[in-house]
Amino acid sequence: MTATIPESLAPEAGNTPIPFVDLKAQMRSIRAEIDAAIAGVLDSCQFTLGPEVEAFEQEFAAYSQRPFGVAVNTGTSALHLALLAAGVGPGDEVITVPFTFVATASAIDYTGARPVFVDIDPATLTMDPRALEAAITPRTRAILPVHLYGLMADMEAIGEIARRHDLVVIEDAAQAHGAELHGRRAGSFGHMACFSFDPGKNLGACGEGGMVVTGDADLARRVRLLRDWGAPQKYHHEIKGYNFRMEAIQGAVLRAKLRHLPAWTEARARVAARYDELLAGTSIRAQAAPAGYRSVHHVYAVRTAAREAWQHALTRQGVASGIHYPKPIHLLPAFRELGGQRGQFPHAEAAAQTVLSLPMYAELTDAQVQRVGEAVRALATASRQPGHAAPRPAAAVARGGWSGAPAGAGLGQAGAA
Repeated sequence: MTATIPESLAPEAGNTPIPFVDLKAQMRSIRAEIDAAIAGVLDSCQFTLGPEVEAFEQEFAAYSQRPFGVAVNTGTSALHLALLAAGVGPGDEVITVPFTFVATASAIDYTGARPVFVDIDPATLTMDPRALEAAITPRTRAILPVHLYGLMADMEAIGEIARRHDLVVIEDAAQAHGAELHGRRAGSFGHMACFSFDPGKNLGACGEGGMVVTGDADLARRVRLLRDWGAPQKYHHEIKGYNFRMEAIQGAVLRAKLRHLPAWTEARARVAARYDELLAGTSIRAQAAPAGYRSVHHVYAVRTAAREAWQHALTRQGVASGIHYPKPIHLLPAFRELGGQRGQFPHAEAAAQTVLSLPMYAELTDAQVQRVGEAVRALATASRQPGHAAPRPAAAVARGGWSGAPAGAGLGQAGAA
């Protein structure tokens, strides 16, 4: 649907653009530390793996409440190798969700296994444990829940189902560095968990990076073999492996940034809380963590049926926005062989049609947050006035649904690279 945008929402002259993500602002605040970290690697001339990567593995694994971490070149590689280490291969099925970045399903496909989707919980946009058991077949080998937008999936319920059926659980924690459920961190629930250090993530490299964390020494050893040509030492290849090693510069950079991650996470929480305040009393709802959950706010997404019009209006006012994600995986041409049909996963499809991500990063100023929040609030208010198309309420936190949702949709509250 389209909504008429009032002239009063036109951009004011001199408005400084607010980017969706501002990596330059982060770099300015820590440039000396990053320069020193990179210089140390250049001086050592140990460019692949090495002591910086080993130290980062230990530090990030501890941060994620796990004893073992294996650093790799991307978050996608982390997913791929974790699945292989778990024994997933041709003929197997892995259950995941369609509302995620395509890497989640692609990693399953790389192993020769088949992604099997279940719908998301309409109150969290993460895997609905109530749909999970019906999807389990004799071919099911693993469950791959996705912690979306910085909010963990219901790992307690998912874990209980997995234990009953003797299934491996691998967390896609690409967006959830430090997220918590009842005091336990993302990465500490599954047999393994996979993180991405893409530059735009809460903990981002100066390039690419990923990690598998686990509490199982044997699984850690298998992932280490797989990432480096299947060789425990040079030229001694026990299995067929890959060249998925982390570069030393990325390990050094990530070590420097990890020291700042708790403060950055708190800053994101303050931004999210201020958005909540500014949008209170409107039809807009954004992701609200259930009791016992601590989101790290990788993305702050609101929901509106007038998304295209709202995004256009925000752009005119110098406010960047994003869509995470515009189409669920079961409807992507790349996965047409799975036979996905429109209407098959109504909550995922409703979310894909309505989510709109607002600027979210630790360096946002109070004034910037105020501008964004007031612009979105004005859009919601204008859309409810006579003569303007009224967007449906974006999401509801309670589990009763949201008024005006498309057929089959429920609440909307808020993958891997």
